[in-house]
Amino acid sequence: MEIAKGVYSMGNWKGGRVRAFLLDDGHELTLVDTLFETDARLILDQIKQIGRRLEDLKRIVLTHCHRSHLGGLLTLKRMTGVPIFAHEWEADLVAGNRRPQTPPFRIIRPFRTLPLLAGLALGLDKHPGCPVDNYLQDGEQVGPLVVVRTPGHTPGHLSFFWPERKLMIAGDIVSTWPRLEPGWKGFMLNLPQHRDSVRRMCGFRPEVLAVGHGDPAMGVHEDSLGQLVEAADKWVRKAPQPQSQPVTARTIGSQPRKRQTAHTD
Repeated sequence: MEIAKGVYSMGNWKGGRVRAFLLDDGHELTLVDTLFETDARLILDQIKQIGRRLEDLKRIVLTHCHRSHLGGLLTLKRMTGVPIFAHEWEADLVAGNRRPQTPPFRIIRPFRTLPLLAGLALGLDKHPGCPVDNYLQDGEQVGPLVVVRTPGHTPGHLSFFWPERKLMIAGDIVSTWPRLEPGWKGFMLNLPQHRDSVRRMCGFRPEVLAVGHGDPAMGVHEDSLGQLVEAADKWVRKAPQPQSQPVTARTIGSQPRKRQTAHTD
């Protein structure tokens, strides 16, 4: 489904209506997230449907390391050989060298996400590991996108803004399934960080929100953005206890690799 000029949303009912996005800037293709292990065909079919070839795909960019967003990464890497981009903090997770942090399991709305939260807590989200080639920093450009650092859901979570399209690929800091809200509260590792990320993302004033779970929000107005910030702030104010600071790769003995510069051409 084309949600803005040159922006295609892909996905189905699995993983809480998880979505990936194919971007065509008129010259080359960029893929943001890769769905599950068995979903490579959805992405290949979308490339074919828009009259492009697999060789036109130049990079794969990741919002964060959860299986529903990168399960198909290794398959696509083997098929295309394109470079993989992610935040440095997520790199060893993407490679399969460390398991993601998991939030405590709580009975919390939206209730339809509880099976997904249970699977995450039980470690059922393991994905085929794939090395990250390039680390992304806030404000960099990768393809047509500007990198927006948005931690809280995970420490290395990224969103991506396409200024010419007024489109924000929000990842999991906003969801529309089962309803529009600032993500799924029970999946947030750090609510204050998440609140700040929602506020920062909304400061870009996107008119299209391409979310990680659910259909895109189209024709977004400032009132809607303000409501997202207000809801995220309310979560923080009602939190039962202070949020712990997330560990870093260094505190658990992992040695991040030297950062490489993102390619923009």
